[in-house]
Amino acid sequence: MEDVVTQVGAFGPLIMSAIKALIVLVLGWIVAGAISGLVRRRINATPHIDPTLGNFVASLVKWVLLAIVFVAVLGIFGIEATSIVAILGAASLAIGLALQGTLSDLAAGVMLVVFRPYKLGQYVDIGGTAGTVKDLNLFTTELVTPDNVQIIVPNGQAWGSVITNYSAHDTRRVDLVFGIDYGDSADEAMNIILDVAKADDRIMADPEPWVRVTNLGDSSVDLTARLWCAAADYWDVKFELTKAIKEAFDAKGVSIPYPHSVEIHKEA
Repeated sequence: MEDVVTQVGAFGPLIMSAIKALIVLVLGWIVAGAISGLVRRRINATPHIDPTLGNFVASLVKWVLLAIVFVAVLGIFGIEATSIVAILGAASLAIGLALQGTLSDLAAGVMLVVFRPYKLGQYVDIGGTAGTVKDLNLFTTELVTPDNVQIIVPNGQAWGSVITNYSAHDTRRVDLVFGIDYGDSADEAMNIILDVAKADDRIMADPEPWVRVTNLGDSSVDLTARLWCAAADYWDVKFELTKAIKEAFDAKGVSIPYPHSVEIHKEA
């Protein structure tokens, strides 16, 4: 019995150290998250600072604080900071090779914040993956698709891909294509398109609306309209004007041809 008590007593300091370490780790995690959130709010509340920078700096602050907490936890077990530095220095090559992808994402995250090819709230296409930018942190970029699907893109992949930013400019051009019957007047149809476009307050006068015959198809004369509007109105303009122009064609007797299947009957 005495041997058992002696063994338990021998592990007593280790158990106490483990409890202290757990407390420091939990409190450190909570404090790091709170400070990170405070930094994000303070930066985002500054009018002339991009929110993208706020998220990135907040993420950086959180990871730095967690690194300090990790060093403090090791100190509880009697491992000095100088020893930790020596160990990390000796293992730096192995760590670098093991985490080269993560370090690449970190470096790419810095480049994305510095050069800012996209910002929070913008709709982008990153290497074929499209969505609205919801977050940019140290290692990843978070996108949300129009149907509310979350996509996580590693920063290294984002920085190394072609980035198409649909929200970079305040205005966008809407291209609409309509096919009319060869028997209808192209001039009349173009005037109808222009009238509908000019009646919509969202369509800009400069650059002025542009409508031309752009193709002679197998069964239709194709007309293309190029209209400019605010970037935020792009999809509404595209869908609503397509409907409005179709209805105007119907009212004016301009027909939109569609393929007809031809049946060939052979005589017996």
